[in-house]
Amino acid sequence: MDLTAAPTSWDACVALFDARALPASSYENLYEETYDVHSGALSVPGPLDLDLYGTGLVVDGDLTVEGAVLNADDGCPALVVLGDLTAGAVHLEGDAKLLVRGHVRVGAFVGHLTDKLVMIGGDLAAGVTVLSAGFFPDLVGGALTGPVLAPPYALAELDRPVTAPPAAEVLVPEVLLADGEQEQDSCFDAPGVHGDRLYDRLAAGRSVLRA
Repeated sequence: MDLTAAPTSWDACVALFDARALPASSYENLYEETYDVHSGALSVPGPLDLDLYGTGLVVDGDLTVEGAVLNADDGCPALVVLGDLTAGAVHLEGDAKLLVRGHVRVGAFVGHLTDKLVMIGGDLAAGVTVLSAGFFPDLVGGALTGPVLAPPYALAELDRPVTAPPAAEVLVPEVLLADGEQEQDSCFDAPGVHGDRLYDRLAAGRSVLRA
């Protein structure tokens, strides 16, 4: 997919981040390498697979993805959005990095595993947020709205009141653990959720929310 992104040096990226008032406390944790930079707002049919990028993608404006933003490999892709991010879903695993200066609005926000960096300057508004295996956002500067499916330790790390209903009240049956079923990936510990089936449905561009 041609996103008309230009390879840009780290020094030039820092100058752009500073010009857009992205806090240094967020970008100082990125790898100091070349990034693909897209100038202006960007709309992508989706999915947007971050694993296709080397170090990462910077969008100097709002980013809209009709499908899902995905990261499944153990690489270290970064997505930096200097405006708002709107997507069908966001699914991050491994050493993913997501920095959004503005708001994030998604149908589903899913995070799995601990080696990550997720900082959202504004609100995180999601139809559902699913957190597993030590994943929780490093920063949500605004409100966190929508139900959260996560083990108790992750809910405690959020340090704010959230709605945490049973998974069956929020998600379609296809992505739930059946009675007596064990998750193949034993470290996926969002209660009642089958991690692989959740990912596959989001990657296919299908909603995981009950009607």
